Amino acid sequence: MQYAILCYDQEDVVEAWTQAENDEVIGKHRAYAGKLAQKGKLGPVLRLLPTAAAMTVRSGDQPVIVDGPFAETKEQLLGLWIVDAESPEEALQMAQTFAGHKNSGSLEVRPVREMVSLAEVA
Repeated sequence: MQYAILCYDQEDVVEAWTQAENDEVIGKHRAYAGKLAQKGKLGPVLRLLPTAAAMTVRSGDQPVIVDGPFAETKEQLLGLWIVDAESPEEALQMAQTFAGHKNSGSLEVRPVREMVSLAEVA
C-alpha cells in the first residue's frame, strides 16, 4: 500500500534557517529517500512553495477562487513523500526517520489510493 508522509512546520521558522541548516536537513532527507528508492519504496517527493503562493478553490454550487492557503493554522503543509510500505507500522517507521532530521514540525502519515492512473489518461 502507498502512504503519503505529509511534512508540516511553521514556514517562518523553516524560511529562517541558514543555508547550512537547510542543507543539513535536506541532505539527511535525500540520503534516506535514496535508501527507500533503492528498495523500490519511494514515489514522488515534493516540496511546496510558501503558502503566499497558494490559491484555493472553495467547493460549492459556484466554486470560488481565493488567494492564499486553504486553512488558518500554526503549521503549514510544506511537502510530502509518497512511500510504498507493507504495513502502517513500516510507514510510521519511515516517517520517524524523516522526523528525526529536524527539531520542529510534524509528519502526518496517511494511506493513499490511486484514483486515476497516468497510464489511463495518457
